Amino acid sequence: MNNPAHDFHEEEDDQGDIFLDEDDIIRESAVDDEDLPDADDQSVDEPDDDDSMHTFTGHNGELYTVVCSPTDPTLVATGGGDDRGFLWRIGVGDYAFELQGHKDSVSSLSFSIDGKLLASGSLDGTIQIWDVAYGVGKRTLEGPGGGIEWVRWHPRGHLVLAGSEDCTVWMWNADSGSYLNMFSGHGSNVSCGDFTPDGKTICTGSADATLRIWNPKSGENIHVIQGHPYHTAGLTCLAISSDSTLAYTGAEDGSIRIVNITTGKVVNSLASHSDSVECIGLAPSSPWAATGGMDKKLVIWDLPSSSARATCEHEDGVTCLTWLGQSNYLATGCGDGKVRVWDSRSGDCVRTFSGHTETIQSLSVSANQEFLVSVSTDGTARVFEIAEYK
Repeated sequence: MNNPAHDFHEEEDDQGDIFLDEDDIIRESAVDDEDLPDADDQSVDEPDDDDSMHTFTGHNGELYTVVCSPTDPTLVATGGGDDRGFLWRIGVGDYAFELQGHKDSVSSLSFSIDGKLLASGSLDGTIQIWDVAYGVGKRTLEGPGGGIEWVRWHPRGHLVLAGSEDCTVWMWNADSGSYLNMFSGHGSNVSCGDFTPDGKTICTGSADATLRIWNPKSGENIHVIQGHPYHTAGLTCLAISSDSTLAYTGAEDGSIRIVNITTGKVVNSLASHSDSVECIGLAPSSPWAATGGMDKKLVIWDLPSSSARATCEHEDGVTCLTWLGQSNYLATGCGDGKVRVWDSRSGDCVRTFSGHTETIQSLSVSANQEFLVSVSTDGTARVFEIAEYK
């Protein structure tokens, strides 16, 4: 078979050498360097460069949430403003299962701890439960009178917890679909919440600037944390220590507070951010925490001393973060569309992933810690290779 490129060069060679004499020049034109096209010029809608190894483009609107399966290294779920969710596989471009049925944006996704079930929460006020192995919807959980803000699973079973815009928190048995409890008391939308790792307590934070501690079985509100010395503005994010004793909360006023879950007392604060704290992540293998804010900062904290180990500057607000497995590395998503990997020990940015053209909304790490998946308001999900940062 002939090589087209080879044939093309042969045709050029057949023309022989070509020379220009000064007499052949008709006229000379002055060209301003600024008029010449830049070799790097690209369409406004296209990223300057794309470091992703896989792009998922099944959605036709902004993406808000992504979660990787805790057991299957290639399985990913994404949801967004097109009222749809998708299950898809890293590196398999023609596989996608659509999570159909929601009537408003899919705002939150969460896999059960065993990876067998997926919960999708929507601004339509419902949660759908999906059987991951068979790719089918099992049931719809209803009750809240407002949009779902977040969805979490019990650490040891198929119990689903969700916070709503209508100030309430709901809990169901996902296997039977039965309603178990409703936790009422917040005065505004419930912006964050979770079970403690031991499964014995529930912590919820609200735009009403309070944290509430609940008994899952009885529904009793054990503690309400509010007023001085707690936050003065709505809570945005929550993390709970692995021993289930401390809750770390961030708020719109830029403050971070540490609460003893047993006593309901504020035991410490972390002061550094000058604008809303958007995300908190506790390091899995060291007594450190990371916080990201709209002040364009990632701060890495030494918790025993309550001091900042490093402050990592960004080009725009830090919208989300995740630690990379058990390593000392973490990743941030930013308003400038970049995903950055940081060494928590030095505070250095060791990698910047390009590809997205708008704000990063959510990040998730694959079960084998080899891939980092990001979603953006640009309507795409992108997969970046991070095996070197294990």
